[in-house]
Amino acid sequence: MQKLNTTLVYILSVVGIICCCIYGLGTISAIVAIIIATQELKKYNANPEEYSNGPAMKNAKIFAIVSLFISFIGLAFIIWVLVNPCEFFDWYIGLFENNPNIPEESLEQLYEAAERAGCR
Repeated sequence: MQKLNTTLVYILSVVGIICCCIYGLGTISAIVAIIIATQELKKYNANPEEYSNGPAMKNAKIFAIVSLFISFIGLAFIIWVLVNPCEFFDWYIGLFENNPNIPEESLEQLYEAAERAGCR
């Protein structure tokens, strides 16, 4: 019996989750994982008695879909930051202003970054 390549699908899916907030790169990796999983499942469905790990590939495809969903969330956040930088800075500074453990220097750097972006 042959085995389907679930390892590659899992690796690409994990890369998709890890890279979800790096300008959409996780989305690309997750889409490639889904494409590979779909192709492998077509081979399995055409001749299931030749392959021993068809259910494992189905699980790998589900994981790739979850990875794509998480990557889409990261991509949507990045697009929101690029479209609304002032709202992002207001939200981000609000997180730190009420935290006594944040050094004053860090807040100053956030204020300066917001000013450079034209927000304050």
